[in-house]
Amino acid sequence: MKTLFEKIGGRDAVNAAVENFYTRVLADERINGFFKDIDMKSQRKKQILFLTYAFGGPNNYSGQNMRDGHAKFVAQGLNDEHFNAVVENLAATLTELNVPAELIQEVANIAETTRADILGR
Repeated sequence: MKTLFEKIGGRDAVNAAVENFYTRVLADERINGFFKDIDMKSQRKKQILFLTYAFGGPNNYSGQNMRDGHAKFVAQGLNDEHFNAVVENLAATLTELNVPAELIQEVANIAETTRADILGR
């Protein structure tokens, strides 16, 4: 049985999705303020590794856990509305890349499992 990583097209698809995703995020006034002082080249690399792992691909992610990695943003007001905006941008990215709706739902389900940690609950 194929992993989600394989179903969406593997490394090339994840790389393209992350690039498109951050273009959207940085243009989204609801959430772009959280990225003001972030090294986006490094952020893109971390996101590629994280999504690859989260989608069932090779685990080369060595970044912080979600709770620790987002704690400073929670202190800045990160909340459910912001989380929803990120998921919305991710879904729009995958839709633009012609990922089937059922796979986008799988991605959304995975993202939802991180909500409590990202929001420090």
